[in-house]
Amino acid sequence: MKKSEDEIQGCDHQQGGHDHNHHHHEQGETHGTCASLVPIFNHLEKEQMDEIMAVTHLVSYKKGENIYCAGDQSDSLYIVGSGKVKIYRLSESGKEQLLRILHPGDFTGELALFSATVHEAYAKAIEDTSVCTIRRFELQELLMKYPSISLKVLAEFSSRLEQSEKQATWFSTEKVETRIALFLAECADHEKQSTEVVLPMNKKDMASYLGTTPETISRRLADLEKAGYIQQISNKKIKILDLDGLRLI
Repeated sequence: MKKSEDEIQGCDHQQGGHDHNHHHHEQGETHGTCASLVPIFNHLEKEQMDEIMAVTHLVSYKKGENIYCAGDQSDSLYIVGSGKVKIYRLSESGKEQLLRILHPGDFTGELALFSATVHEAYAKAIEDTSVCTIRRFELQELLMKYPSISLKVLAEFSSRLEQSEKQATWFSTEKVETRIALFLAECADHEKQSTEVVLPMNKKDMASYLGTTPETISRRLADLEKAGYIQQISNKKIKILDLDGLRLI
């Protein structure tokens, strides 16, 4: 339980990122960038953007700081302005299960838009990160005023649900080799034309995401390379040599 207690302890100190003494709040133009980065907002006119900026607060987090924790009140939408954030859960034994990694323009905490609730997962900055937050009641007013934002939020919801279902299916039905092969094939799909993929996370996070260990990831990648499916160019860059073959593993 050691790890779990450590995580929760860190959370108690930071109160899920609402303890203002720990974080640097910034004013000025910068939170405009947050709003303009996010697909749910970037279709709006300048006047509408200005309204969003007026209710947006920018907070900075150091690498390793928790933005919020499981059990914290969920009352805001969090938008990543710069840096990276990982969203994960902890099992009863304290084992980390990575759900997703957020990059600039991605958001979390969206369930707060619909009802008062508590966070089910943890959000942690994995590098120095700036986050824009918008409170529930302020965002609800914007959604009523601009229904197009609601449609974009629903589109993002359905995409996340599809991803979660895919991850759950991998866990319940596929062996580790298949999970890794399908993960690489999905990364290749995101790159569109290129056969070279940059892994979106390190091996430790990839192992957590795919329900295995970093050692197994390294061994299986070596096996895939030996079998002629991939070529490992560097720690994070992989050349896909046989994409159709990967999908069939």
